[in-house]
Amino acid sequence: MKIYDVIILGGGASGLMCSAHLDKKLQSAVVDVNEKVGKKLKISGGGKCNITNVHVSPQNFDGDSELLSSVFGVFSKEDLLDFLELNHVALELRKERYYFCKNSSDAIIEVLKKKSSPTFLNHEVLSVQKEEDIFLIQTSQGTLKTKKLVVATGGKSYQSLGASDIGLKIAKDFGIKVKEFSPALVGMTLQKEQFWMKELSGLSCFVKIEVANKILEEEMLFAHRGISGPVVLSASLYWQKGNISIDFLPSNNIFELIKGSKKLVSSAIPLPKRLSKALLEALEVEDVECKKITQEQKAKLSFIHAYQFAPAGNFGFTKAEASRGGVLAKELNFYTMESLKVQNLYFIGEVVDVTGELGGYNFQWAFSSGVVCAKGLNN
Repeated sequence: MKIYDVIILGGGASGLMCSAHLDKKLQSAVVDVNEKVGKKLKISGGGKCNITNVHVSPQNFDGDSELLSSVFGVFSKEDLLDFLELNHVALELRKERYYFCKNSSDAIIEVLKKKSSPTFLNHEVLSVQKEEDIFLIQTSQGTLKTKKLVVATGGKSYQSLGASDIGLKIAKDFGIKVKEFSPALVGMTLQKEQFWMKELSGLSCFVKIEVANKILEEEMLFAHRGISGPVVLSASLYWQKGNISIDFLPSNNIFELIKGSKKLVSSAIPLPKRLSKALLEALEVEDVECKKITQEQKAKLSFIHAYQFAPAGNFGFTKAEASRGGVLAKELNFYTMESLKVQNLYFIGEVVDVTGELGGYNFQWAFSSGVVCAKGLNN
């Protein structure tokens, strides 16, 4: 039976980028559970894939800052943009922050496929053992052998695309410490006291959310099950339990808006009328002429800038954009992504305990960790 130099488990962003940067002298292969590689890349961002962000730093991630700094020091956002330009992948910038494929995510998938190793498709990985210096990979279509193994199997979100926790199972089988996966970049469910938000389903507004010493500003969407939208998805990354605080008017001061106005308070608030009325009701503020508002009512109205509550939970893996958790940073060599416990075993991408905010950060981590691993393998 053929023994490969390198096998990469997972044909997603990190696995393909790692494969694309491997020395062509290495006998390598990519193994994927799906009938095609790059399925998450394909569907992300409405088929245009938010590849990275204008601002990328460890502060945009839930993960070990030293690991992040080390990895981005080797392959940065600028390096990724250079790689894409060199390979004629046209990008467009949205909201002056988010880099998307200009035409279709197929552009980057095709580049990575062209540069990558041969693939074993429709191969579900069942288990991995190591006998002397060789890894034996049991798959649904037989056994594969390799000297070096890269685990790029992703997280548990997008189970419809074959996502699973096989990467954590492999790590644990080798005695490598992990944090179990939990849903991240996901909508939040509400306590009974906040059910008024469900009545606003379909409305959205620009808000500022404070959660676990993080401040995030972006659109929030009211949904049937609770709250969602870009700012809530990013906030969910940092929320474990306890309160979050929402400023519904981050660009205004409520007291400046109502000062001396003859309008009703709900009309003076520059939000959709349904929302401003619902907010006043939730804050127990009477919808009177602004100039008639009492000091007591003003005190309550100030909470429009700091509406605090504890979410009940989240929408779960079926709605999550990513997984929090994975192989712990302290188990890895930051310069190669190799396990410190098991020689020639590597972990990259979402299977590592690093998760970014919404906005291209997770693809940037996937690509960067893939390149760092490839350089380690080449050396």
